[in-house]
Amino acid sequence: MTSGNTFPRRLTEIDDLARPDHWYLRPEDDCYFLGEYTARKGFVFSVTNQLVLNFKKSMDKRGTPEWRYKNRAIGEAAAAFRTALPEDWLNMATLVPIPPSKVKSDPIYDDRMVRMLQSIRAQPRLDVRELIVQQANMDAAHGHQVRPRPDEIEANYGIDERLRNPVPQVIGLFDDVLTTGAHYRAASNVLKRAIPSVLIIGLFIARRVPEATDIEDFQL
Repeated sequence: MTSGNTFPRRLTEIDDLARPDHWYLRPEDDCYFLGEYTARKGFVFSVTNQLVLNFKKSMDKRGTPEWRYKNRAIGEAAAAFRTALPEDWLNMATLVPIPPSKVKSDPIYDDRMVRMLQSIRAQPRLDVRELIVQQANMDAAHGHQVRPRPDEIEANYGIDERLRNPVPQVIGLFDDVLTTGAHYRAASNVLKRAIPSVLIIGLFIARRVPEATDIEDFQL
């Protein structure tokens, strides 16, 4: 089943109705998403599922015919944010990616989020900074039933002091899929501790939505 045939290019706010689906978010968190992703439904379920799964395609697919789908997804996500984000906001904001599960020295480190941010606009160049440094590899959260808590993730994060200046006034904190909100909570805490005055806005390619119960499940 599909829901529409084009990926959204308008941001939707995580409001009081949606926030309980992402239980580590707080009422004061200012977070937005483009599409809605449904886990375990595969590529054909929706255009958002297709984009997200291609965007997250493993780095070991480089050099195979599948790689072009990852590149296309990165471009599509960048184009969607280019349309959705106001030009004046892009001119003033610092765009910070939440790190992937692998550190930069790992052979399958995935720079998809950095590539996407840099592709939002070529000129004038955006202020894209990998301010958050991950100190050790972590297991990919989507591969486990028990997901890491914010404090576990935060303990593995640090700040790249070389990139602190000029001090950001507004940070767009980007990730691919908002699930529990644990990575956002951890990254936001680290940034707030380092730069207490900064305004942080969470921006996600998609949010994971709860799986709907099929009415046929109730039929005898």
